[in-house]
Amino acid sequence: MGVIKDWIRRYFSDPQVVILAVFLVVGLATVLLAGRHLVPVIASLIIAYLLEGLIQPLQRVGTPRMLAVGIVFLVFFLVLLALLFWLLPVLTRQATQLLQEVPAMLSASQTLILSLPEKYPTIFSEVEIEKILDQIRREAGLFTDKMLRQTLSSVVGVITLVVYIVLMPLLVFFFLKDKEKLMGWIRKHLPRERGLASRVWQGVDVQLGNFIRGKFWEILIVWGASYLTFIFMGLSFSLLLAFLVGISVLVPYIGAAVMTFPVALVAYFQFGWTGDLAWIILAYLIIQMLDGNVLVPLLFSEVVNLHPIAIIVAVLFFGGIWGVWGVFFAIPLAILLQGVLSAWPRQPEEDAPGQ
Repeated sequence: MGVIKDWIRRYFSDPQVVILAVFLVVGLATVLLAGRHLVPVIASLIIAYLLEGLIQPLQRVGTPRMLAVGIVFLVFFLVLLALLFWLLPVLTRQATQLLQEVPAMLSASQTLILSLPEKYPTIFSEVEIEKILDQIRREAGLFTDKMLRQTLSSVVGVITLVVYIVLMPLLVFFFLKDKEKLMGWIRKHLPRERGLASRVWQGVDVQLGNFIRGKFWEILIVWGASYLTFIFMGLSFSLLLAFLVGISVLVPYIGAAVMTFPVALVAYFQFGWTGDLAWIILAYLIIQMLDGNVLVPLLFSEVVNLHPIAIIVAVLFFGGIWGVWGVFFAIPLAILLQGVLSAWPRQPEEDAPGQ
């Protein structure tokens, strides 16, 4: 019990620490219990964070905030319209074409697998090959059933998407327009003794803002570089694959590893075992290497670096709670947690007896 008392004295002796702990518990409970329902709000806050980085430079050169908000929001709205009416239809068309080619890919895979016992009789037996083919057929059947269920539920998905498309721009606009009013309302309902919580939030606020804006530029650069590379090499579904490669940087390490398989698979079924396949895989690996060793250090020099183990644990934990959205928000939440732990005050340990 003495160890526990010493630990509580060291980390919770300051009353402001208790206030900060209450804020964290209430925030965590809100996210856990209502996180799925608040996805449009959270996503709008992230977009507002991103756009705030464009508004502040305009204000520094003398532009009134309302005018700066109007200019930035207009650009954002035009980009959103371009995404909805140009990018989304192209991505949907390419995704549909890719799904239509899945049966042919499976058939070619089956032919390739059946030839393995003849080419490598000492490594593969016919019994093992039959087991592999049975597994492929089962997975293909499950994939078909899943796609059918998603098709049947697509009406609900479309309605939800329309609601998000309408709600999110409105939320983003009011978050930007009424930022000071909203912050004033929040401060009005918070305890007066919140100096520690304010200091912690200021540090986390800078970290999250830099991270979100850095990720936005990283996605655009990796997406553009991948698209130009795939187009130059004549790879099918270039825009779709490049878009997925760009989005994959939201999940460091894991995203790059996962996207290796679809890029290599499409390249293999288009070019076979040729030099073109090797060149495409090599180009993809070079893009990932430049992203990790050049682009990330440049964009995130002011962001606290997370250990790869922390990133993987965060992705697994939040992904298990909220699915795809949890995977996307895992890194910002991990940065938030690390910022809080780094700023958490503690009493100095007492010297041991006899020292």
